[in-house]
Amino acid sequence: RRLFGSPSVPGSVPGPVPKRGVPSDRDSPANAQRHRTVAGSPEQEASLEPVAWPEPCRSAQLQEMENLLASDDQELIGDFSKPHLLPTVEGKDPGLKYISPGTLAAVLSGRYSSFVGSSVVVDCRYPYEYEGGHVKGAVNLPLQRDVEEFLLERPIVPQEGGKRVIVIFHCEFSVERGPKMCKFLRERDRSCHEYPRLHYPELYVLKGGYREFFSQFPGHCEPRDYRPMEHPAFKEELRKFRGQSR
Repeated sequence: RRLFGSPSVPGSVPGPVPKRGVPSDRDSPANAQRHRTVAGSPEQEASLEPVAWPEPCRSAQLQEMENLLASDDQELIGDFSKPHLLPTVEGKDPGLKYISPGTLAAVLSGRYSSFVGSSVVVDCRYPYEYEGGHVKGAVNLPLQRDVEEFLLERPIVPQEGGKRVIVIFHCEFSVERGPKMCKFLRERDRSCHEYPRLHYPELYVLKGGYREFFSQFPGHCEPRDYRPMEHPAFKEELRKFRGQSR
């Protein structure tokens, strides 16, 4: 099942449905639905007398959210609170949400500032790659412990007014390191909360990674350059960081 949801336009739906159990994290409303216990109808409850069953208390918000979960709606972000903001494209891993280099450039240019309070670009490449050229404002978090320290030990709190916190991962090609780190954050974040709450419900992966972004938008990179992972001058650094990543 897909972890995140599908592209949509800004919008919101009511808050998440309280859960009696904690489902395994597939991040799909369908799976969340399978773990819900739905109260029986009044007629069924009456037939079980003398046992006293609580009267279901359903607000309009609760009913609407249950309808969304029942419909297996893939539009919602990780906590099922609203649709995804950024337009997405097809990527290698169907469980992740990918954005194009153009969409990242639009975020960096402030096109989504009315809806986004904080956007974090996580560069999962090794430090020598990052130093050779990176997306302006990106943070270099090549190891899992770096992600935990930067994003989970001091979580970014959403601003008042409903503005979002979005996190965008990438590596050189966004084929291995970036997607793996995106999944790692979701798993660790999920383990810290009662389902379906999350610090970071809206995660994306930059399709094509830094190489593709630099080829299209070098003006958004500093220094304006690209150093590949397998650069011949950094063989020792590559060996060291590959060992630390295992």
